[in-house]
Amino acid sequence: MSATIDPQIIAFAIVAAVVTVLPGADMALVARNVLAHGRRAGYVTSIGCCTGLWVHAVASALGVSAILMTSAALFSAVKIVGGLYLAALGVLSLQRAWRANIVPETAMPTISAQGTRRVFAQGLLSNLLNPKVAVFYLTLLPQFIRPGDPVLARSLLLAGVHVMIGLVWLIAYTYFLGRLSAVLKRARIRQALEGMTGAVLIGLGARLAWDRR
Repeated sequence: MSATIDPQIIAFAIVAAVVTVLPGADMALVARNVLAHGRRAGYVTSIGCCTGLWVHAVASALGVSAILMTSAALFSAVKIVGGLYLAALGVLSLQRAWRANIVPETAMPTISAQGTRRVFAQGLLSNLLNPKVAVFYLTLLPQFIRPGDPVLARSLLLAGVHVMIGLVWLIAYTYFLGRLSAVLKRARIRQALEGMTGAVLIGLGARLAWDRR
């Protein structure tokens, strides 16, 4: 007896994949850390981002995120903090881009154990401080839960699908950037890319902080 494929899971996976591959804060942050610290940092940042997604997903499944949605002041406060955090990372990237103009070309940078923990935290916080991720789960997941389905189990299953898609995409994206190491180690190329990445992060931070609910 063959297992039946749930068409709603497939439909959700397609929607989640489209949302995942759209350029956003996660991709900008991963690119920043690959440029700053190498491919390993990109992998760890990807895991941090997806860990943050999973925390939001579990919170939504448990109904905790509803508290955030019903408090306008709390929602706005989290948005502002998250926006400032992304903008600060963008400023750091711009500073690195400026230093690349005066530092001679070297091999791709490496990352220490402490740096590994730091980039994981950056990926984690970039999602935890983005209340729109909570909105995404609270508005999208219920559309793929049928009457009679176990709500918690179904929500966690859908969230798990999204997290896995996100992890695969970000790891593939990191690998692609790493393959360009011969080009990225050139000071002028890294300067331009880090400058663009910094500008994108600042723009995303401003949009998150000041965008209407």
